Amino acid sequence: MVANLEGRLDFTFDLESLLKDAGLVAASAAATVGGTAKVINVGTAVMRSTLVIDVTDIEIASNNELYTVVVQGCAASDFSSGVQNLAALDFGATEVRPGGAADSVTGRFHLPFTNLQDGTIYPYIRVYTVVAGTIATGINYTAFMAKNG
Repeated sequence: MVANLEGRLDFTFDLESLLKDAGLVAASAAATVGGTAKVINVGTAVMRSTLVIDVTDIEIASNNELYTVVVQGCAASDFSSGVQNLAALDFGATEVRPGGAADSVTGRFHLPFTNLQDGTIYPYIRVYTVVAGTIATGINYTAFMAKNG
């Protein structure tokens, strides 16, 4: 991880760490890469990482749209049971964001997380988007997992 001149944090990108490729999300679903649900096996050791989220478009025209990007962990590679939310970041209109946070904008966002929760290590990681409100187009973003330095 290296700080650049604008004070942003830049991360080394590895295509294998891509958890969501570009594309609008208008309904709640697990993230995909190339049209297939993407799951990364990080192993059975404690891992600390950052989900780097690049939002390129977000619809909030009705002032009731809320999008929550969730990093989830699981012991099962198919996420059939025992899914755990490891970290989440919300985007949307001020009227529905927790605490009255400002309207979301496009840009790069960092979501730190670990695969250890309450003494359990979750070896499988995915991104899930929860969508609520009156959605016409949705949110367009990419997300990749970056190693913490």
